Amino acid sequence: MVRFIPFLLRFFFPLLLIVAVLLFILLFYKDNGHRTISFVEPPKTASITILWAEWKPADYLQILAHDFTRETGIEVTVVQRSWSDWQQHFISEMEQKSKRYDLVIGDSQWLGYGARNGHYIDLTKWIAKQQIEAQFVPTAMQGYAEYPKGSQRYWAIPAEGDAMGFAYRKDLFEDPHEQRLFQQRYGYPLKVPETWQQLSDIAQHFYRPDQHLWGIMNWVEPNYDGLTMALQSVLWAWGAELGNQQNHEVVGVLNTPEAAEALRFYKQLTSYTNPAWKEYYLDTDKSHNQPLISGEAAMAMVYFAITPELLNPVTNPYADKIGFFPTPAGPAGRATSLGGQGLSLISYSKKKEYALAFLEWFVQQETQQKWSDLGGLSCHVKILNSESFLQASPMHPAFSESFGFVQDFWAVPEYAQLLDLSQQHWDEYLNTDQLTAEQSLDRLAQQWDKVFEYGGYYKE
Repeated sequence: MVRFIPFLLRFFFPLLLIVAVLLFILLFYKDNGHRTISFVEPPKTASITILWAEWKPADYLQILAHDFTRETGIEVTVVQRSWSDWQQHFISEMEQKSKRYDLVIGDSQWLGYGARNGHYIDLTKWIAKQQIEAQFVPTAMQGYAEYPKGSQRYWAIPAEGDAMGFAYRKDLFEDPHEQRLFQQRYGYPLKVPETWQQLSDIAQHFYRPDQHLWGIMNWVEPNYDGLTMALQSVLWAWGAELGNQQNHEVVGVLNTPEAAEALRFYKQLTSYTNPAWKEYYLDTDKSHNQPLISGEAAMAMVYFAITPELLNPVTNPYADKIGFFPTPAGPAGRATSLGGQGLSLISYSKKKEYALAFLEWFVQQETQQKWSDLGGLSCHVKILNSESFLQASPMHPAFSESFGFVQDFWAVPEYAQLLDLSQQHWDEYLNTDQLTAEQSLDRLAQQWDKVFEYGGYYKE
């Protein structure tokens, strides 16, 4: 064998030399007298990027997505933006037709903006093929996916369910002394309220500022949407409407005697809260949970998705004393404001095939169960009404019940203008005595009417 080595070297060496030269040319070549290094780019890893707000459910989704990656090889990155710039960042990206994100979990009010401006993919046929309507509760499909309302055209799938509800101090409600005092004053037992009037009576009963106890923490936040989300629930319960969702008429629909009575009721209810809590609302350092955590409120308006800290003894010394109930009924029925978000496919994505694979995986019952187990709030029919879901925490039964009567604000592209106006007019009504409920509604109806008129919604 030794004597063959010189022969092999003579035969293969020229061939090896040619290969080395070719590799050198591929990696190093002259460009205007400067040596440039050129690398052969490896195949890109299959991946998608999802935009969402910065909160715990986004953390849960990132954890959940690891299962999808293991099953498909498609990597998932959930980008979280702070609540303060989440919406503006999304709008900026869409106006630039950015390809940075493939999917977005956005507010229900974004549906009109995303659909009419071509930012969202119409998922109607895909949803029909996957039979998704039958898998999720109707109110979730209407709220998180459908635009225009009643059209059965869908631009999202339900992602994180949420609704307005209430948390309360069970120890106060169950105290024998408090129960005797309440029965003597109001003539009926102190218990979880079934009507708004009962809730108001309870708030009045526990209104004791001199003892640093207030009857209720109800939303009056004027800068984002807190006041509107609270007040519209009362309007609906009194039989009023924000407007006609089909033809967008508001004059004569919004400003009615029923709506005026609802406004007057809410102003009275607000007198039982601490004025220092005016800015308290979402998952911030001024959360609507804080008055309960500090022991200063008997009840508080909450979004169910932001209540886990109330049940955590590390964050709340009253954790074992907190109970929940859904929004009560008014003279005309029961309604509550929709929270949460839907998951939409962005039209500028270059990875639609991967994104659709994620959507198909996410809606499966097994995935929805894992989503729920992590802490997400599923709107899947079989999850939402299951014993395991209802027993997951004291909050879950009230959340599940709420999805039987959730309603939503306007989901048109002009929703931000409409929201700014309602926040402005209703804040003025609550905090001054310079106009009546009727005047507040008349002015708002006229300005909303102009927004729809300028938007071309009214046909001659």
